Amino acid sequence: MLTDYHVHMHETGDFSVDYLKKYIEKAKEKGIEELGISEHAYFFWETKDILSNPWIDNRRGIDFNDYLRLFEEARKQDLQVKMGIEMDYTPGKEKEMEIFINSNPFDYVIGSVHWIGDWGIDLEIYRNEYDKRDIFEAYEQYFDQIVTLAESKLFSFVGHIDLIKIFKYKPSDQAFIERQYDRAVKALAESGTCIEISTAGLRKPVGEIYPDPLLLKKCYDAGVGIVLCSDAHAPKHVGYEYEQSLKLARSVGYEEIQVFTGRKKETYRLG
Repeated sequence: MLTDYHVHMHETGDFSVDYLKKYIEKAKEKGIEELGISEHAYFFWETKDILSNPWIDNRRGIDFNDYLRLFEEARKQDLQVKMGIEMDYTPGKEKEMEIFINSNPFDYVIGSVHWIGDWGIDLEIYRNEYDKRDIFEAYEQYFDQIVTLAESKLFSFVGHIDLIKIFKYKPSDQAFIERQYDRAVKALAESGTCIEISTAGLRKPVGEIYPDPLLLKKCYDAGVGIVLCSDAHAPKHVGYEYEQSLKLARSVGYEEIQVFTGRKKETYRLG
């Protein structure tokens, strides 16, 4: 079984079945049996009480009903696609996130950390901020959120769990990094939250898969489940460099993958 649950449509197209079919065709070419669309929640008006800042607010402007209609039309045409959402985990907004999540028929929910306060850690416009901050403090703040994200038990899996490495900034103390990994893995294992192996990092300045192999090995040892994802923002990215994902997953011991339906997970053999 191969999955690609981290797929976006809005930035390069629209919520039309015709555009969706381009993603489905690419998935079939790549041997992907489980395709899921998981648009960024911040695009929708319905999430304005969860996350709001100037960068986000300039991009928000979609009615969630348009998203729902995409999946309704897909079902009518017997197109096999799972309905997901990628939510920016926002500390202190757990109740609002829970209401939004539980009000909609998602097959899975991705929890991601893109913001430390008003700092968008993966945005090119904020890249220089890394030079202004203590990288040790930044990593600690980032993994604080990964821990509480998992502890909230609101999410099926964590997106790009070590995204903070995106611009190649890493603490020089390996023991410090491992402490951040260890507390994240503990929270994941105790909450039953999975992670994705994401090839998106190969398209970013860091040039590495998310997560770091050491972090992935710790997840495997702790019994944390995985899905495979590309974080596709266009059809051409679906299943991107999956050979490397499979190699990495198996190198640390994984032979199984998680599949989600109605936010319930099942285990299948890795593709």
